[in-house]
Amino acid sequence: MKKLLYFLMVIILFATACSKTEVLDTSPNTRLNFSTDSVLFDTVFTERGTVTRILKIFNYNANSININNIRLAGGNSSDFSININGLNANQAQNIRIKGNDSIYVFIRASINPNNQEKPFIVEDSIICNFNGNRVKIPLIAYGQNAVYLNNTEISTLTTFTKSKPYIIYNQLKVNKNAILNIAAGARIYFHKDAKLLVHGTLAANGTLQDSITFASDRLERIYKDEPGQWEGIHFFPSSHNNIINYSCIKNAIIGIQIDSLSRNSNPKLLIGNTIIKNHQVAGILAYQADITAYNNLFFNCGQYLLAAINGGRYEFYQNTLAGYNFSLARSTPAVYLADHSYNSSTAFNFNALFKNNIIWGVLREELEISRRGTNQLFNQNFEANIIRSSRLATDLSINNNNFLNLDPAFINPREGNYKTVTNSTARTKGVNLNNTTYGLALTKDIKGFTRVYPSTLGCYED
Repeated sequence: MKKLLYFLMVIILFATACSKTEVLDTSPNTRLNFSTDSVLFDTVFTERGTVTRILKIFNYNANSININNIRLAGGNSSDFSININGLNANQAQNIRIKGNDSIYVFIRASINPNNQEKPFIVEDSIICNFNGNRVKIPLIAYGQNAVYLNNTEISTLTTFTKSKPYIIYNQLKVNKNAILNIAAGARIYFHKDAKLLVHGTLAANGTLQDSITFASDRLERIYKDEPGQWEGIHFFPSSHNNIINYSCIKNAIIGIQIDSLSRNSNPKLLIGNTIIKNHQVAGILAYQADITAYNNLFFNCGQYLLAAINGGRYEFYQNTLAGYNFSLARSTPAVYLADHSYNSSTAFNFNALFKNNIIWGVLREELEISRRGTNQLFNQNFEANIIRSSRLATDLSINNNNFLNLDPAFINPREGNYKTVTNSTARTKGVNLNNTTYGLALTKDIKGFTRVYPSTLGCYED
């Protein structure tokens, strides 16, 4: 009897379900809702597709609505393409959305190249017709022509200009004895895992008004601060006389890697007025290298802002090394200096000259100095630096001439503003650098303001 009753209940439920028919709402007063009133793409390089944007169409009504026609206004000649709820087509008819349901429209932009050097606007729209209503969703993209380089080698004197950005695939290699000049305002973008390998000379000479960019080719806003999107710049032993001035190097695995001493009296790398940020591992990773740096800003790197190991020569003047990480967890000091490699007891000559810098961050120890050699091998001169470190408070060579654990009071680290407040402890603390090799360059800060001694520590005077 129970089995018979169960069987009858199943039959009744099945019949009830089958008898429920879909009701179609055809009233012109009925509305659909759209997830956005326009679809905007950031800069789109010509000859390349974009990430996919999504438009969602909602039916919040109880009954079904039939979309008579949904189409891309520009049709097959458009710079955009759409996928309508799984259908790869620029138009579709009779798309039914059930009550309290939705559909997706996926949109991509692919722009043909032209002769323009500056970004240009590309527009189209999606037209949706239902129940006598017509909804128009504008599509807007900013097209940008570019120079594409894939596994390119430079063997002669070559200049990159600012007229069009350069997109690097795989690697760009500057061969031994070759020179790559990068003019002010040039933009060098790297595809995923791409890198710049310098066996010759890199001369990146930006200006205050027209800086140079080294960054990922993902320009969408969601990737703006994303680390690890390309490999970085690597200077090899044969490289020499490298200059980076007024540039921004961002979003790589290691911003700059340099692995040998200079071949002449000039530093292997002279870097000034440059922002180094958002690197997955390190801003600068140096192995027994020779670097002179002034007026630079380092921040938001996964392990180190500067790691100099196996000895070398390092002169740092008026730099801000800010160990703040809002997208990367970090347990290592902002600056690590060592006369040995990580797992070796062999020590090499180490010369470190640091004046008027800020080495500060969220950790108690933002500067670590690791020595395994004698004092004759390790020569350090730290003067007039703000340093966050409890451990180094007992090191007289650091403690006597510097300002330990005095918060410089940056204005807004979360927004990338590493200027100091007007009553900061960093104000009027810097020693006079006019008689140094780079005294003339140091008369201005990273923003071009006149530096007056005793100066504000770090890269910003005001």
